Amino acid sequence: MFKIFKWEKTYTVLALLMIAAWVAPYFILGDQAHLRVHDNMDSNIAWYQVLNNSGQLYGSLSSNIPQIINGHLSRNALYSEFYGIVQLFHFFPSVIAYGLNQTISRLIAFLGMYLLLKKYVVKDEKAGVIRVGAALAFALTPFWANGMASTLGMPFALWAFLNIRNREQTLASVITITLLPFYSTFMLGFFFFLSALGVFWLLDVIKTKKPQWRLFFSIAYMTVIYLAIEYREFLSLILSKEKTNRSEFLESKSSLAATFRLIFKNYIMGHNQDQTVYQYVILPVALLALVVVIVQKRWKQEKLFIWLHLANFLLSVWYAFWWYKGLEPIKAKISLLSTFNFSRYHYMRPMIIYILFAVSLQILWRLNKNWWRALVAVLVVLQLAVLIPKNEQIYYKNSPSFGQFFAVNEFNDIKKFIGKPVQNYRVVSIGLHPAIAQYNGMYTLDTYNNFYPLSYKHQFRKIIAPELDKSKTLKSYFDDWGGRCYIFVSELGEHYLFSKHSKKVIHHLNLNTQALKKMGGDYVLSAVPIENAQENQLTLEKVFTDKNAYWKIYLYKVEGAPV
Repeated sequence: MFKIFKWEKTYTVLALLMIAAWVAPYFILGDQAHLRVHDNMDSNIAWYQVLNNSGQLYGSLSSNIPQIINGHLSRNALYSEFYGIVQLFHFFPSVIAYGLNQTISRLIAFLGMYLLLKKYVVKDEKAGVIRVGAALAFALTPFWANGMASTLGMPFALWAFLNIRNREQTLASVITITLLPFYSTFMLGFFFFLSALGVFWLLDVIKTKKPQWRLFFSIAYMTVIYLAIEYREFLSLILSKEKTNRSEFLESKSSLAATFRLIFKNYIMGHNQDQTVYQYVILPVALLALVVVIVQKRWKQEKLFIWLHLANFLLSVWYAFWWYKGLEPIKAKISLLSTFNFSRYHYMRPMIIYILFAVSLQILWRLNKNWWRALVAVLVVLQLAVLIPKNEQIYYKNSPSFGQFFAVNEFNDIKKFIGKPVQNYRVVSIGLHPAIAQYNGMYTLDTYNNFYPLSYKHQFRKIIAPELDKSKTLKSYFDDWGGRCYIFVSELGEHYLFSKHSKKVIHHLNLNTQALKKMGGDYVLSAVPIENAQENQLTLEKVFTDKNAYWKIYLYKVEGAPV
């Protein structure tokens, strides 16, 4: 017994060391560390900076953010001040805060999955390699960092709820469901988990013929905490009568054939915000275990295994059909179905898949032959191996580092050249994300945000209308979604990473410059030269470069704008 425990303790120490090694580059490399760009540096990282600079971190429900879209962006469109990640970025430099967030989230993931597996799934004392290995692999998945533990914290929460239901470890479990909401999100994670758990509670009541009040009230308790933390978004949904860009969302456009393709794409590849990297090792292992269960006729004994398989696939079916065009008439009648993305039940898939991995390994382990157990250890190592290339320092090594992306020195030079207080002029960006100008304190007319006034979207659209008319893709992208309120250029498409070495030139730009001036636009920051700038009443002021920056910035003055 002691020897078995010793081995599991050794595995745990090795797992913690691997997590430490995984996150170490953020603290060692600092600004030279590589971070995901999409839905990260192009948005959230800049939002934390803007929020800190705005003085509105604890602003009222009616307060706005002056720096973005002429002050029309509500404070409520940015994260709650009670989020752990917001406080990290408030007290620490950006990369350090990001590294701390990665560390905290991955430790929550490892601990939660390990406790869940140990108590409720893989109970064999000798199977420590499965518990620790599956928990470590889960903790190293390339999760969406700005969601904190929204997906990675679900096993921890499930462990706590099952304990409460069973009247075990109640204090530790209540503490867990009390603290987790401060390091996860409701709208982008736990809404889906808690509503699914509510269905589980109802089925449990029917099955046991008992009310299961402890489970019910614990679900309600955690939900109330989330609503209190996310009071800004919750109250803005209830109290605000102003329409936002989300009112025009047209999501369901897929044909039936495309929907079926999306089912299997999501089932195998996953979604970019909840990647599991399970297609190489876990999926084949789960299918092999399924063969074993069928051959041995153990489907009654392996109900959890069968249900995990079904849940994994059905969540992909739900996700794909959410985008099926046949649902659009229903969504048009019920606005909530357009403004809230109910497809995101797939956020539960990482938890389900890694529990499935552990159960599949356990089925092979129970074949009770040494070489099967050796194979289990090898499979754990293989899954860890396929995750390693997903580490941000490896996966994004050809993308700009944090320092190169935000180019602070280069933008300081631009601001010095303009020579006016940043609040006295407005800029827009072409060929690079407006988040870069925002991070550097500039006041932007363009932005990437979850929601902002629909009236502003319509006003901004006048600037880019001639370019949208050249591209059906861009027109649909902006009109049917509009989260990226960008200066779209048909010659560039949906590309915003033109480096200083790019040979790209815009030959036929066609903007409504009068509309740009009417909104207060003074300067255009372009990552590529504009050949017909004069036709658009733009004058090239200066070209900026910096050895540590990713960009070459062409600064254009809008003719007729105040000097």
